[in-house]
Amino acid sequence: MGAEVRSWRIHRRTRHTFAQLARFINPIVRGWIQYYGAFYRSALEPLLRRINAYLVRWIRRKYKRLAGFKKAKECFQGITQRYPGMFFHWRFARHFWCSG
Repeated sequence: MGAEVRSWRIHRRTRHTFAQLARFINPIVRGWIQYYGAFYRSALEPLLRRINAYLVRWIRRKYKRLAGFKKAKECFQGITQRYPGMFFHWRFARHFWCSG
């Protein structure tokens, strides 16, 4: 699953909007959570953290004024608070935003 997430190259899709990224990612992550979450939910936490880290990297690349990690992190946290259901995995692991 980690290789699959890396192959998406989320951080390089700067021509997409956040909503377009959500439409692309949500069906796949929903299936992973429904299948693997039933057996070993804690194993999904690093994967969900990685997806969020890629989303923060996407913010840093798309919006140059948010290139600093602290600013991008604050922006990401604001988005998660304003739109808590945008990404499927935020409903289950909102406190796993990213490490760094």
